[in-house]
Amino acid sequence: MTDKAWSVLMPVKVLAEAKSRLAGLAGPRRAELALALASDTVSAVLGSDAVARVVVITDDQVAAVTLAALGALVVPDEPRAGLNAALRHGAAYAAARWPASGTAALSADLPALKPADLSRALRAAAAWPTAFVADAAGDGTTLYAAAPGAAFRPAFGLASRARHAAGGAVELGLDGIPGLRRDVDTPSDLRGAAVLGLGPRSAPLAIELLRCAPRGR
Repeated sequence: MTDKAWSVLMPVKVLAEAKSRLAGLAGPRRAELALALASDTVSAVLGSDAVARVVVITDDQVAAVTLAALGALVVPDEPRAGLNAALRHGAAYAAARWPASGTAALSADLPALKPADLSRALRAAAAWPTAFVADAAGDGTTLYAAAPGAAFRPAFGLASRARHAAGGAVELGLDGIPGLRRDVDTPSDLRGAAVLGLGPRSAPLAIELLRCAPRGR
């Protein structure tokens, strides 16, 4: 596979329903925070020299408009049957249009992602039919990639690291890509991402929210 060889899929929930475990921290600004995380992730992905396009799967109109303005292609979540169904729908959309490209599913909450780290992971993934990157906690997945022609079988959710491995995907044990592993579901995750360096949309909001939060939250 050559450079600019990947279609990257990003599922984005309806913002009012997203990031429920951050409700205590973000309060009425939870949807704003979820959109900021997704926006910084899209921008980082588009900055990768291994990525040809970003396909966002969402039914949220605010997210659709905002992420399209950043350069993402947006398709509706027609299955409306959860994360993996949305990803399979996005993969079918991409495969029909760009069959020579690899297909990668990426978490939409990676605000500390660096384009070069994603490029490195995707180039490593190109050596295998399917591959994945585990999250910082060690039991989840932030990136799942399938080479052109390989079956695309995402298994995100609880214990997705074990499920992706059981499905035959190769775990990419790359060092030095902390932003690609640091998805944000909890206040502790957001603090960890802030240490790594947040993107420009997430940073000011996260600083404000974390400054006002009790340390234990």
